[in-house]
Amino acid sequence: MHTKNPFNFKYTYLSLPDKFYSLVKPEYFPQSELVLQNKNLCEELKLTTQNREDLLDSILIKQSNSRATPYAQAYAGHQFGHFTKLGDGRAIVIGEHLTETEQLFDIQLKGSGRTAFSRSGDGKATLKAMLREYLISEAMHHLNIPTSRSLAVIKTGDTVYRELVQDGAALVRVMKSHIRVGTFEYAARFTSIDDLIVFFNYTAKRLYPEVLQDENPVLSFLKKVIEIQIDLVVEWMRVGFIHGVMNTDNTSISGETFDYGPCAFMNSYHPDTVYSSIDRNGRYAFGNQPNIIKWNIARFAEALLPIIDKNQEKSLSLAQATIDEFDAIWQKKYYGMMLKKIGIQANESENYHLVDELLDLMKKLKLDYTNTFRNLSVALLSEHSSNMSPELETWFVKWKEKINKSEGKERAVQMMNDTNPIVIARNHLVEKALDQAVIGNLEPFEKLLTILSKPYQNQGGIEEFMKPSELDFEIKYQTFCGT
Repeated sequence: MHTKNPFNFKYTYLSLPDKFYSLVKPEYFPQSELVLQNKNLCEELKLTTQNREDLLDSILIKQSNSRATPYAQAYAGHQFGHFTKLGDGRAIVIGEHLTETEQLFDIQLKGSGRTAFSRSGDGKATLKAMLREYLISEAMHHLNIPTSRSLAVIKTGDTVYRELVQDGAALVRVMKSHIRVGTFEYAARFTSIDDLIVFFNYTAKRLYPEVLQDENPVLSFLKKVIEIQIDLVVEWMRVGFIHGVMNTDNTSISGETFDYGPCAFMNSYHPDTVYSSIDRNGRYAFGNQPNIIKWNIARFAEALLPIIDKNQEKSLSLAQATIDEFDAIWQKKYYGMMLKKIGIQANESENYHLVDELLDLMKKLKLDYTNTFRNLSVALLSEHSSNMSPELETWFVKWKEKINKSEGKERAVQMMNDTNPIVIARNHLVEKALDQAVIGNLEPFEKLLTILSKPYQNQGGIEEFMKPSELDFEIKYQTFCGT
């Protein structure tokens, strides 16, 4: 009988006042089965064993692991602009794994049954939704974008009732922290100022301890979070990723992408692109993501107002001045990234028009976002642009002249190839792989996962993975929250 616990669990979150969490054990699933195990992540976390039975026993908190103290986190959030009191309704942190290098990671079981925050939900998840999160989160990781990771998918042997009757499953999610903007909103609205101070100190010490040495640690903390959130969304824009549900409860203080429900990757470029079935007004459209992260950060600043300064007028003034810096920071970081996508290192405003003109042409000509940038590097080396439209060729000639005067072709192409992926998780390929996986055929899923693990490499025989979907699929395609 295997009883070894591979995790080195701590429970630092439980040092907070109990209003920030609820103790709960995952539902026990006697017919559970480990469908997928992320062996690379197991190695990265330095788990003491990768034995599948030990891993499953430890995750499901069986009797052999009676010392575990799992908990669900309380939080709130603005969902589509409306404030709501929330909490982990179907996710339980089974422990905080401390690595040999003193790094702490939340190990969360998602889809493991009801908690005190489930409201009318059953706390469960479908196999398809959990496989999807595993696939997309790993794709994002290999695109070098900060993200939650997926350690395993467990088939529970249970039945879940949604639009259709589906197999139940749970995902083992790994993050530096599940603390969100919405957790601070909860603290500001439903706890005392003393509790808010305790929570701030805990979060800062865990994630950004350097700010605690500053003259105004809370203001420095706000500035730090602004910086990392801008960095994160700039990375989304780099690869054409649409989160789909950028509520404040899905904005992590650690700057990690998470909650892969109605997310998708854009094919033909258009800033208004939306795939989410519930985003009827385009609030979380691709091109609106910068505006939304600024809006979310403003809500974060509001939650911090009581502790930025004892004088509330001064506190408001300091917070507003900090938020007012957002646009300039965004512009510099965004254009810096976009210029690298076209092989230009110099992040100077005089070069920005090349980015804007290209995007305008891509929108007008309905060009594929991923392939267009990769094709530019190929065309630059070959100096062959005969397949381009006259309008794009005019831009190409102007751009090539700029490259020749600045970076030079070889350096520019290297920069572009490091920045622009060859493959992304194309929506139609994701759906095909998932449809096969839920009926027991994991081969297409694992093949897609393998290809997505090397998105910047020229892999042989992957032409079908580089092609966008047919227009009919693209028009009808919708993504869902997965609840």
